[in-house]
Amino acid sequence: MSEITDIEQEIVEEFEIFDDWMDRYNYLIEISKDLPIIESEYKTNEYIIQGCQSKVWVNADYKDGKVIYTADSDAIITKGIITLLIRVLSERTPKEIIDADLGFIDKIGLRENLSPTRANGLLAMIKQMKLYAIAYKAKHGAN
Repeated sequence: MSEITDIEQEIVEEFEIFDDWMDRYNYLIEISKDLPIIESEYKTNEYIIQGCQSKVWVNADYKDGKVIYTADSDAIITKGIITLLIRVLSERTPKEIIDADLGFIDKIGLRENLSPTRANGLLAMIKQMKLYAIAYKAKHGAN
């Protein structure tokens, strides 16, 4: 198993503890406190995720062959969602990020328990994070 798969499995197991989605939403709110917060200089329109109902800013840096994400959102549930994505994708090689299928999203029932606009925002966040990885892969080579 890859590190990404291991982390996805951990997340699935964490969400299995909760019986209903109100508890899962509360958990998303709780983990949002662990979000690696984006520097204020990146909280501009250039870094905002298009297609999200709420404001979400994501930045990616490249260090030692790995992509490191920071983010913020003006909505607490969205903050929890981006926290999960960063937990899975940050500090991975561009190739690992590009190849990640993020199956945990469906396994925990996240997509089906979001409003259509939030589900679109989730897809937009994933797309942007993968685009950063594609750009770094193109710029820095094979990984």
